[in-house]
Amino acid sequence: MNVDLAGIPIAILGGDRRELELAKTLLDLGADLRLVGFPPHPNLNSAKFLSDAETAVSGVKVVIAPMANTDSEGHIFTRLDQREPIDLTVILPKLTKDTLVLIGVAKPVIAELAHQQGLKLIETAEIDEIAILNSIPTAEGALQLAMEEMPITIHGSRCLVTGFGRCGKTLAASLAALGADVAAADRNKAQLARAVTMGLTPIPLADLHRYTDFDVIFNTVPALILTADYLKKLDSKTLIIDLAAAPGGVDFSAAEEFGIKAILALSLPGKVAPITAGKILSDCIPRLLQEMLEGGGGNAV
Repeated sequence: MNVDLAGIPIAILGGDRRELELAKTLLDLGADLRLVGFPPHPNLNSAKFLSDAETAVSGVKVVIAPMANTDSEGHIFTRLDQREPIDLTVILPKLTKDTLVLIGVAKPVIAELAHQQGLKLIETAEIDEIAILNSIPTAEGALQLAMEEMPITIHGSRCLVTGFGRCGKTLAASLAALGADVAAADRNKAQLARAVTMGLTPIPLADLHRYTDFDVIFNTVPALILTADYLKKLDSKTLIIDLAAAPGGVDFSAAEEFGIKAILALSLPGKVAPITAGKILSDCIPRLLQEMLEGGGGNAV
């Protein structure tokens, strides 16, 4: 599919180096691009750099917020220019009905406001093509963290991956390829069956309390599953790396109380492989925008 975004007014509000790569691609495709939260860049000379988000979104057809999302109150803190956060709850009411709004995962306040305003909200992190490809730099970043934090090798280590979705599968496969003894926990029986086919130990999430002998636990479930009751059963040397969206799936206060190191590792693709992660967005987002702008439906929620 040949993508042509010539003259389409698009605003990118905040972001990291992933959105920087996307901005370059959108300019190459002819978009009328307005940027807030980015310092001047030699490859973005034809973009409009603005300090005021309300001015930037005036008359646009598309607003792109970061893959790194907002906080629970709707503020965008991810900015390459390190300036004050952007309040997306102030911006959305300024948009006209049917404006496309893209964001990694919309917090409830953003989802509700977009619905009230008649906006077309697209959660980019939930699009299979993006999520599956993003699982690669996420898994590599998680492995890097584990290697830096553990006094032992991944090879021969006892690993648990909680949540066996798109990210969990890629991570578990990478761990197994390095010679780890990997268990996968999930609620879904089909996912657990898939874990068996990969040579992993399947654990129903309801039975997780029976399994505590791990060197490292990687969580991908965006809900509290590693509770205080579970954490107190672990060896204090167990390392926990939480990859789920904030606030994660770990009781971090309890982990600290029990002397367990627990790391909330957010937005790893943008930190460990921003060029690759940016290319993923650049390959997918322009095509999605053209489909949506032409009335193709896409993934609006």
